[in-house]
Amino acid sequence: MSGSDKTVWSLAIEEKRRLEIEREDDGSGATESSIIFVGSKNAGKTTIILRFLEREEPPKPTVALEYTYGRKQARGTNMAKSVAHIWELGGGTLLTKLLDSPINESTIRTATIAIVLDLSRPHELFLTLETLLKELRIRVNKALADLSTRDARTAEKMKKQAWKKYGEDHPDRDLLDLFPVPLIILGTKYDILQDFDSEKRKVISKMLRFIAHTNGAFLQFYSIKSTGLVSRGNALISSLVFGSSPSRVVQVDSSKPLLVPAGSDSLGSIGAPLLPSGDISRISARNPYELWKQSYTGFFPQETSKPQRVEDPSKDPQFKEPAVDAMRAQKDEELERYRRQAERKAREAARLKSAGIMT
Repeated sequence: MSGSDKTVWSLAIEEKRRLEIEREDDGSGATESSIIFVGSKNAGKTTIILRFLEREEPPKPTVALEYTYGRKQARGTNMAKSVAHIWELGGGTLLTKLLDSPINESTIRTATIAIVLDLSRPHELFLTLETLLKELRIRVNKALADLSTRDARTAEKMKKQAWKKYGEDHPDRDLLDLFPVPLIILGTKYDILQDFDSEKRKVISKMLRFIAHTNGAFLQFYSIKSTGLVSRGNALISSLVFGSSPSRVVQVDSSKPLLVPAGSDSLGSIGAPLLPSGDISRISARNPYELWKQSYTGFFPQETSKPQRVEDPSKDPQFKEPAVDAMRAQKDEELERYRRQAERKAREAARLKSAGIMT
């Protein structure tokens, strides 16, 4: 591939590999990682990112897949800085094909995935989580398979690393299907959830603990209205992308905001799923996952959110490009003139035909 034929992605991959080689040579301690935020629509993904980066600016709607980055002084050095590449997928579950860009064999070794869920909308929560977990597994497994073809040892090391948080003797080992990369489940709008009645809070909390535990995920509740929960969220993200010290706090009481590090929970602690009264005879689960799904959806039947009309990005001020916008305006005017001319010709042809002048 010649220099002129290289794509933006190929150039970015080359630069990333060059930086990795430089860091290996200089021993600076700097790292490079990535985190991909996906989740419910309007759940606050952009706000979480802005708070993590300490940017005081109003969040803007995410059009599709957006990128930014954060930097932090590397430990043990006064010069080098660690870099975190931050991706955010908009559109809820509608645009998951775009995940092929940030999740691939070149990024998978240092990737973290954050699923952001809107706790105030329990009737969409399970379906959103289920869909995203499925799509993410497909892409993560493909990236690992591609990595294995050229570096089987690293791919196998990643899988073993995921199990370190649980240990060889964990009582639930045979029932777990751990993500090979760090996974966060972040439940937002806790300030609304805390006003739910206690049974509903317990159903939501227990289900999320089960899903997080069996997938090897960190589970944490979040609210932009709580300084403490924002700080906890920032600390969790920082521990995974910058390697800062993780929190040792564990909170599993459903009357309080959950804080459950990966590997700290167990099926015995979570307990059995709650079942709606009168629905016991309808349960026909073949495995624990189906049992928890039927339990949760018995309390909160899932609703598919209607696709919302996506606003034209060309009219969004944040994407303003004078030269491109001027050309677009010119073409729009030309198209409008053509449309009016075509309509006039059609009306004239119809008038002549009705007068018997045309056959």
